[in-house]
Amino acid sequence: MTGYVFVDLANRDPGSYIAEAGRVLREKTNLPPGYALSWGGQFESIERANRRLKIVVPATIALVMLLLYVNTRSFAKTMIILLSVPFSAIGAVWALYLLHYNLSVAVWVGIVALLSIDAETGVFMLLYLDLAYDEARMSGRLNTLADLREAIVYGAAKRLRPKFMTFATTCIGLLPVMWSIGAGSDVMKRIAAPMVGGIFTSFIMELLIYPMVYELWKRSSMTKPFALARGATSEDRPAQAVMALSAARD
Repeated sequence: MTGYVFVDLANRDPGSYIAEAGRVLREKTNLPPGYALSWGGQFESIERANRRLKIVVPATIALVMLLLYVNTRSFAKTMIILLSVPFSAIGAVWALYLLHYNLSVAVWVGIVALLSIDAETGVFMLLYLDLAYDEARMSGRLNTLADLREAIVYGAAKRLRPKFMTFATTCIGLLPVMWSIGAGSDVMKRIAAPMVGGIFTSFIMELLIYPMVYELWKRSSMTKPFALARGATSEDRPAQAVMALSAARD
């Protein structure tokens, strides 16, 4: 014999409610031998989806990292591109907080889709910075750290228009979903929310933080020759002083 109790949740995610309800039931109920309690319905579907997401999300991140490394052939460049992930995560979390959305399967789908957009915009940003750096180096204008900064600013400024076009097209395509009221709109809103919030903060922070990180990376490879040049100059000075003193004595 089986008995069912239906619960209608309002403004509460099933995961936290069932965790709290299960704790209360364990503390205040004593089941006779042969009886058992179990949760079903929407919570059961969420548990199945969470088990799959524990495999899908890490596999997706690993695949994106592999493709980025194959494209750039550089571990440092791959890590720089992946910096866009925490940039966009800030906006995604704030969007979920302001809209009062809980973590769900639809939200995770939106976050995974946001990861692919981040990888794309990060690759293009790095491409423009590399082109500006190579152009300055081949033309002989990369002699000081000030020249390096000027080249990076030039490359980042060229990326402004394509980055804004990516941001605008994403918002134009997803913002109408946020106001939809038809069938399935609740699911689509939770997919679009992290993407809209993430692409907004990514648009701002990639243009500000990416060039700084790129400059630090290139500066570490440029300061070594400058240090060696300063060292050689300081070592030559005593020899020149000795030669001048000997010439004065003669």
